[in-house]
Amino acid sequence: MASNTVPEMDVLQDAMRPETTGNFLVVFKDDIDLNARTQAVDRAYRAAATNGAPAIMMMFSPSDRATTAGEQTCARLFRRFGVAVVEPLADTHVAAMQQALKEDHDVLEVRPEYYLFALDRFVDTSASTWGLKATGAVDSPFTGSGIKVAVLDTGIDLDHPDFQGRSITLESFVPDGTTDDIQGHGTHCAGTIFGPRAPGPGSVPGYGCAPDATLYVGKVLNDSGFAPEGAVFEGMEWALDAGCDIVSMSLGRAVRRGEPPSMIYERIAASALEEGCLFVAAAGNDSARASGRIAPVSEPANSPSIMAVAAVDEILEVADFSNGGINRNGGAVDIAAPGVGVFSASPPPRFYMVLQGTSMACPHVAGIAALWAESDPTLRGQPLWDVLVANAKALSASERDVGAGLVRAPGIAKSGMV
Repeated sequence: MASNTVPEMDVLQDAMRPETTGNFLVVFKDDIDLNARTQAVDRAYRAAATNGAPAIMMMFSPSDRATTAGEQTCARLFRRFGVAVVEPLADTHVAAMQQALKEDHDVLEVRPEYYLFALDRFVDTSASTWGLKATGAVDSPFTGSGIKVAVLDTGIDLDHPDFQGRSITLESFVPDGTTDDIQGHGTHCAGTIFGPRAPGPGSVPGYGCAPDATLYVGKVLNDSGFAPEGAVFEGMEWALDAGCDIVSMSLGRAVRRGEPPSMIYERIAASALEEGCLFVAAAGNDSARASGRIAPVSEPANSPSIMAVAAVDEILEVADFSNGGINRNGGAVDIAAPGVGVFSASPPPRFYMVLQGTSMACPHVAGIAALWAESDPTLRGQPLWDVLVANAKALSASERDVGAGLVRAPGIAKSGMV
């Protein structure tokens, strides 16, 4: 007999679901020009405004800002993506405005803007560089030289001794405009990509997959580790405009079972693949496998054109917290990487920390992707995706949980451990 009881997993997912920002996102059809997009938002605003409010004011992101001093911006349009972030002003009937946009023939989707969070689990275990050994990065002849890798996260600690004298391009998309990493998540993720591979002074082990990669750090998450999606869009756009070959995003939000991927992230990532850029994202940490609960892959990793990374432990078993590809309409896990007991850089006073989470797995894939990209200049975008999947080490866990298997570096044997 059918039950009306909401499954426990759905209740948990609803509880974890982040609050909306109060803004909403508008996705336009691909063939709609800039003027038509602006007019669509303006029509909806006029239809919903009260008290004779003026037309909506637009801001073009991020390099084509079109506001003047004293203006109050209530919409931000991303030219490259065909997406607008709309902030309803006072005296606006929000529901009426959203409905007007949904009915507009130039619009594909209208949905709330959510906060995205750093996908980590700040749990110390034993210090180790097992991830470099398991993936073969420690023995690869390639170092990521000449490859641009972007990390969209909480910033980076530029004063860290392991980052001194390194080529790092910085940009901030948070309100205070700083790129300093107070929270620590971004520094740890960046370290896994381009920290030193060789052991350092004071018995510090090597921990970087691609130590010679050119790093781009976009601070899209604030010092508390979260941000509205609009800031993440700006970071993604910045990385593409900078010509980055790989973009690492250890961030996201929980989704419910059956929830489809967002067409916004899919549009961005699919276009990026065509341009020769690979987006890599953490699959999420919402599962409790020991209790029989597997959560769906988080957004934006659930987009088919973003490589979703699961976490495995030192015996190459899927991590208890790692999300799985349980949504049939999208959200598959594509590949797995070390995500338990991961040693990397941290802001002072600790300087180093051992963490776990799919956030730690994601930069392993981004760093190793840089090694493959260096090995062959034709490996960009979709070809880079294909070679990562084709050379992954098969694991005992199902494809639902680890995708093609453990990511492996170029220049090593595909079978066996290093």
